[in-house]
Amino acid sequence: MFVNSLTANILAIIFFATIFRSAFGFGESLIAVPLLALQIPLNVAVPLSVLVSITIAVIVVVQDWNKIHFRSAGGLIGFTLVGIPIGLLLLEKTDDRIVKTALGVVICLFAFYLLYGKKLKELKKDNIAWLFGCGLLAGILGGAYGINGPPLVIYGAKRRWSAQHFRATLQGYFLIASIVGIIGYWLTGLLVPAVIRYYLWCLPVMVPGVFIGRIINHRLTGESFFKYVYIFLFAIGLFLVVHSLI
Repeated sequence: MFVNSLTANILAIIFFATIFRSAFGFGESLIAVPLLALQIPLNVAVPLSVLVSITIAVIVVVQDWNKIHFRSAGGLIGFTLVGIPIGLLLLEKTDDRIVKTALGVVICLFAFYLLYGKKLKELKKDNIAWLFGCGLLAGILGGAYGINGPPLVIYGAKRRWSAQHFRATLQGYFLIASIVGIIGYWLTGLLVPAVIRYYLWCLPVMVPGVFIGRIINHRLTGESFFKYVYIFLFAIGLFLVVHSLI
């Protein structure tokens, strides 16, 4: 296959987004979608990102299924499915810029608090109230803006998961959530041939990207891992604020 500049750009974006997702467990869509949208239409970039998410999740689940907290993932997924329709309604009925700005500010403040304030009180075992709150909020944010990550970070931090358990458990979550998402795109006619074509192009860079990310993940300890995660949370919030003001 002849690799032109467009193909090379897409492959590079997916490669680095895959490494990040595999290393930290979430966040590849916030890297991939804005950059892909500069190369291809948004209605192609978003489904492509979801297919990438499914692929990463499948590989990680196969690699590290024994590190997944299945009960936690199942609870978060169940409440996420309840929250997704609320998020879609929020997207449809509210002023997008106001909600994005408010959400971005809250995420920035929370990330700053986690970096420099007190640690969240540890949950020794799964708690239905926290599963409900974090899962529902993840569904709302995912349905409205495709940003499931922040509430999941909160739950993982509360449970004091290691970097390896955090990565694996979130992939169990994202595998189901992304499959539901791609079914939705298929039913609405957004899973067009161009999406499949770009996805097949990206497979050769996704697989090594997952393994490189795994190596990075296994070098991170609990404290340093969550420090990087909180920094990225702050970046997500800042991105939302800036994006809403443009």
